[in-house]
Amino acid sequence: MNNNQKFLAGLILGAAAGAIVALFLQSDKGKEVVSDIKDAAAKAGEKFNESMANVNEEINDLVNKGKSFAEHMQTGKQADNTTV
Repeated sequence: MNNNQKFLAGLILGAAAGAIVALFLQSDKGKEVVSDIKDAAAKAGEKFNESMANVNEEINDLVNKGKSFAEHMQTGKQADNTTV
Protein backbone atom coordinates (compact mmCIF):
# COMPACT_ATOMS: atom_id res chain seq x y z
CA MET A 1 0.00 0.00 0.00
CA ASN A 2 1.50 3.34 -0.97
CA ASN A 3 1.04 6.59 0.94
CA ASN A 4 -1.87 7.79 -1.23
CA GLN A 5 -3.78 4.56 -0.66
CA LYS A 6 -3.13 4.73 3.09
CA PHE A 7 -4.32 8.33 3.18
CA LEU A 8 -7.48 7.49 1.23
CA ALA A 9 -8.20 4.48 3.47
CA GLY A 10 -7.74 6.64 6.58
CA LEU A 11 -9.96 9.34 5.15
CA ILE A 12 -12.74 6.86 4.35
CA LEU A 13 -12.50 5.17 7.76
CA GLY A 14 -12.50 8.54 9.53
CA ALA A 15 -15.54 9.73 7.60
CA ALA A 16 -17.37 6.47 8.33
CA ALA A 17 -16.56 6.70 12.04
CA GLY A 18 -17.73 10.32 12.09
CA ALA A 19 -20.99 9.39 10.38
CA ILE A 20 -21.63 6.56 12.85
CA VAL A 21 -20.97 8.84 15.83
CA ALA A 22 -23.24 11.53 14.36
CA LEU A 23 -26.05 9.01 13.87
CA PHE A 24 -25.63 7.70 17.41
CA LEU A 25 -25.68 11.19 18.91
CA GLN A 26 -28.91 11.98 17.09
CA SER A 27 -30.65 8.89 18.49
CA ASP A 28 -32.59 8.96 21.77
CA LYS A 29 -29.87 6.93 23.49
CA GLY A 30 -27.20 9.26 22.14
CA LYS A 31 -29.06 12.32 23.39
CA GLU A 32 -29.38 10.65 26.80
CA VAL A 33 -25.64 9.94 26.86
CA VAL A 34 -24.85 13.56 25.95
CA SER A 35 -27.23 14.77 28.67
CA ASP A 36 -25.57 12.48 31.23
CA ILE A 37 -22.14 13.74 30.22
CA LYS A 38 -23.26 17.36 30.57
CA ASP A 39 -24.71 16.65 34.02
CA ALA A 40 -21.54 14.88 35.14
CA ALA A 41 -19.39 17.73 33.83
CA ALA A 42 -21.52 20.30 35.66
CA LYS A 43 -21.26 18.33 38.93
CA ALA A 44 -17.51 17.95 38.47
CA GLY A 45 -17.21 21.69 37.89
CA GLU A 46 -19.18 22.46 41.05
CA LYS A 47 -17.06 20.03 43.05
CA PHE A 48 -13.88 21.57 41.64
CA ASN A 49 -15.05 25.07 42.56
CA GLU A 50 -15.88 23.92 46.10
CA SER A 51 -12.47 22.28 46.43
CA MET A 52 -10.71 25.40 45.18
CA ALA A 53 -12.67 27.53 47.67
CA ASN A 54 -11.54 25.20 50.47
CA VAL A 55 -7.94 25.34 49.28
CA ASN A 56 -8.12 29.14 49.11
CA GLU A 57 -9.51 29.26 52.65
CA GLU A 58 -6.75 26.98 53.94
CA ILE A 59 -4.08 29.08 52.23
CA ASN A 60 -5.50 32.26 53.73
CA ASP A 61 -5.50 30.64 57.19
CA LEU A 62 -1.86 29.61 56.77
CA VAL A 63 -0.88 33.09 55.58
CA ASN A 64 -2.61 34.66 58.57
CA LYS A 65 -0.91 32.24 60.95
CA GLY A 66 2.43 33.05 59.32
CA LYS A 67 1.82 36.78 59.67
CA SER A 68 0.80 36.34 63.30
CA PHE A 69 3.89 34.25 64.00
CA ALA A 70 6.14 36.82 62.31
CA GLU A 71 4.56 39.65 64.32
CA HIS A 72 4.97 37.64 67.52
CA MET A 73 8.62 36.97 66.74
CA GLN A 74 9.19 40.63 65.88
CA THR A 75 7.59 41.82 69.14
CA GLY A 76 9.62 39.28 71.06
CA LYS A 77 12.85 40.61 69.54
CA GLN A 78 11.86 44.18 70.32
CA ALA A 79 11.10 43.22 73.93
CA ASP A 80 14.48 41.50 74.19
CA ASN A 81 16.26 44.58 72.82
CA THR A 82 14.58 46.94 75.29
CA THR A 83 15.53 44.85 78.33
CA VAL A 84 19.22 44.84 77.49
